[in-house]
Amino acid sequence: MHQTLGAVRLAYRSRIAHLVKSGMIDNAVQVFDEMRHSSYRVFSVDYNRFIGVLVKDSRFELAEAIYRDMTPMGFSLIPFTYSRFISGLCKVRNFDLIDALMRDMEALGYVPDIWAFNIYLDLLCRERKVGFAVQTFCCMVRRGREPDVVSYTILINGLFRVGKVTDAVEIWNEMIRRGIRPDNRACAALVVGLCHARKVDLAYEMVADEIKSARVKLSTVVYNALISGFCRAGRIEKAEALKSFMSKSGCEPDVVTYNVLLNFYYDNNMLRKAEGVMSEMVRSGIQPDAYSYNQLLKRHCRVSHPDKCYSFMAKEMEPRGLCDVVSYSTLIETFCRASNTRKAYKIFEEMREKGVVMNVVTYTSLIKAFLREGNSSVAKKLLDQMTELGLSPDRIFYTTILEHLCKSGNLNKAYGVFKDMIEHGIAPDVISYNALISALCRSCRVTEAMKLFEDMQSKECCPDELTFKFIIGGLIRENKLSAAYKIWDQMMDKGFTLDRDVSDTLIKASCSSKVWRHGDADTELCKPLLIPAAAWRETRDLSADLILKLLKRGIIYGQTMEQVSQLSSVGDETISPNSV
Repeated sequence: MHQTLGAVRLAYRSRIAHLVKSGMIDNAVQVFDEMRHSSYRVFSVDYNRFIGVLVKDSRFELAEAIYRDMTPMGFSLIPFTYSRFISGLCKVRNFDLIDALMRDMEALGYVPDIWAFNIYLDLLCRERKVGFAVQTFCCMVRRGREPDVVSYTILINGLFRVGKVTDAVEIWNEMIRRGIRPDNRACAALVVGLCHARKVDLAYEMVADEIKSARVKLSTVVYNALISGFCRAGRIEKAEALKSFMSKSGCEPDVVTYNVLLNFYYDNNMLRKAEGVMSEMVRSGIQPDAYSYNQLLKRHCRVSHPDKCYSFMAKEMEPRGLCDVVSYSTLIETFCRASNTRKAYKIFEEMREKGVVMNVVTYTSLIKAFLREGNSSVAKKLLDQMTELGLSPDRIFYTTILEHLCKSGNLNKAYGVFKDMIEHGIAPDVISYNALISALCRSCRVTEAMKLFEDMQSKECCPDELTFKFIIGGLIRENKLSAAYKIWDQMMDKGFTLDRDVSDTLIKASCSSKVWRHGDADTELCKPLLIPAAAWRETRDLSADLILKLLKRGIIYGQTMEQVSQLSSVGDETISPNSV
């Protein structure tokens, strides 16, 4: 009888294996279901094998159902099957079931293998669940699963992705302390992340040993990130030295390396250097690509007549098939800046005829130009086209519309655009805030402007010199001089200076205001461009700190300086020329 049961079980297994091998998974499912509900006992190995088959075929719902059936019967998966199950579920982002399997494994004393562990870590980091990824990483280490260089690389990448630069560096240092040697991918993750965070010196310092010792054969990705980082920092000598070193170490520069250098040379008007790089590219057998020529086109657009730029694109780029949306958009912007909107629109139509897909930059340049000319009907037509193409406005587009509405006095519409911008997840920058603040101040709505001024700072958008000048001008216009001085105080704290004409206006307004009157009579010391010394004694509107700053900047001078030095105190602080 025992032999008969065994033979039947083997027959079931054989049928299932044959059907799986033939790709007839649905039939295999039917046979397995028949086997489970027969009088013949099904073993744990049968469940493990069949769940493995279902996972491989991405039948995750069915695999989960069978798993739920088997556990109450006392069966469990082996670590290998658990690991494959978790790896498969990562493809469909089924976090709930992954968590359940992880808990079941922990209860059984199992730990996912390194393959499943790394795939799960990668999923968490890609989904920006980096905090949970770090917890999982630490938990796995405590349970005995030693991470490898891939695990560390995944975590470093994830931390950089969410801006946790310090934590990423610490994970790298922990990897080194554990004696795990970084490979090229790990070095690339660290260097690219640090360079993106504008910490190129730290990036170079941390991989300098690997570069000099040649223990790791670094790819162009690492070198290009460093070269780009040094170029962005304005340290071209260091970038050039790295480019020479990479050639000597057996890592030949690629088109990206040359394009990074070209970008720097053109931006800094180093034309001979740029020409030398283009020649070197050709000698090395590397053909300049669309990016290379677009950099050259941008350079021409800065220094040449727009028609010559168009001729360069038509004669040099088009025959090589290198004209793309960037090329056309660059020319359109150039003609728009030259107030030749008609020619810009012709290029736009040529672009459409040749099947080059426009982007939001193309439309922004044209819409801005037509709005500047007062041709709102064409601008509206272009906006409708842009919407039909499904192009989402970016920050520059919103700011362009915002500036136009503010300049034309449509403040309510401008507010609507500003709110729409935020609702679409685009954080306004200082240019966007300045456009609205300036318009509000010109319209004597300085209270609203002040609210925006406070709002931008609460959202970590730092005011620039223009922001302060707009606010101070608006406060002067509404005769809110005490508030104007307080903003001036903040402005000086930030290292900005007020234009002489604005500061003179503020001081004159103060002299003619009751703020600066001594009793009922005007002070005799109130002269144009001078703040009267007697005023310091009477007012509490200005802090001693601000008075010192004004002294330093020469706002109080001549006989006023002597007057101030004789004051016993201002705002509980003694001021004398020695304290300046």
